[in-house]
Amino acid sequence: MADVSERTQATFMYTYTYDQFTVFFYGDRVFVGRKEYPIGQCCVDVMNLNESVLKKIARRVKVCISAAVDLLTKKTDSAAAFAQERLNAVWDLVFTLPVYRDLNMDKEVNYHTFQRLMADSEKWAQVQDPNSEGHAIYQGMLTELARFADRLLDFRGQVHGMTERYFEPLERRNSSAYAEAYADFYGQMISVSARLFNEDFDQSFPMEVGFVPMMHPTEKDKIFIAEKATFSSLTDFLRTEFYRGLAIGNAPRRCHNCGRYFLLTAGYNTCYCNGIAPGEIERTCRKVGAHRKEAQGKENRTPAQKEYDRTYNRLKVRKQRGKISAGEWNAAVAAAQDLVAQSERGELTDEELKRRLAEL
Repeated sequence: MADVSERTQATFMYTYTYDQFTVFFYGDRVFVGRKEYPIGQCCVDVMNLNESVLKKIARRVKVCISAAVDLLTKKTDSAAAFAQERLNAVWDLVFTLPVYRDLNMDKEVNYHTFQRLMADSEKWAQVQDPNSEGHAIYQGMLTELARFADRLLDFRGQVHGMTERYFEPLERRNSSAYAEAYADFYGQMISVSARLFNEDFDQSFPMEVGFVPMMHPTEKDKIFIAEKATFSSLTDFLRTEFYRGLAIGNAPRRCHNCGRYFLLTAGYNTCYCNGIAPGEIERTCRKVGAHRKEAQGKENRTPAQKEYDRTYNRLKVRKQRGKISAGEWNAAVAAAQDLVAQSERGELTDEELKRRLAEL
């Protein structure tokens, strides 16, 4: 039987290119290269990209495509070098994006595409023949590059629309609630697509699936059966991860304080992220939000919220008397709000809530 080191080596013997990469799904996790994420986190990271990065990619792609088209006419080493230089400028941005940045990209293939093509006389001859399969592949590569940034922008627009219009009003945050919201979205999109575009609304994405034994990248000697999924498009992976996330109760949500997206995991309901709040040095949006909620009016407070009020006032007195530090105060207030949220979701009885609040 192979030892652990041999198994690990066999598991990770993959190279990656822009239009073919592999990830592994297991339970509520996705493994990208040697990184492990909760399912939905890659989608969140793309949602938080600065749009200027995608626009810059689009501009570089436009220049690259022009050089790649000229190469078919000029057919010189210098033209190939120029086209490759422009393509590499695209890769320099693309490979810093979420997902790609975690993969062991095949630089020999990606960063020497045109030189390798011209060095293979048979493939180069096909590319120059408009009726050949090689020419179609070449043109297809350029077409996919031209669509790359727009597809990511479209994906971001769809996720933004779904989260703001269909998910934000939800009172519960779990797979069942997301399924109901998605059913509303799906039904409306079917109607709009048929009425305006005379086409079907389809949310299916191509991928190659297999099941393999995999060594855990961070837990020593742990092996499990993973779903190996190979994609030819970043957006196909992101859409797949997004819907897999919804199916298990994970979804992106915009922080009500800073406006950035964060991953809201199954059953948990907060509208604030754990990032440092704007204008703060240490306090997170969740801690700032906890204080803001406390400052809201006291009318129509639920029994759980009234228990929170009493706890908040007790903690405030302790802070004023110097018995707890500012950091301990912020952490306790945030913890108290979490307990109230659990109570209002039915996860804690009134007695359990009182007991746990008294422990803070």
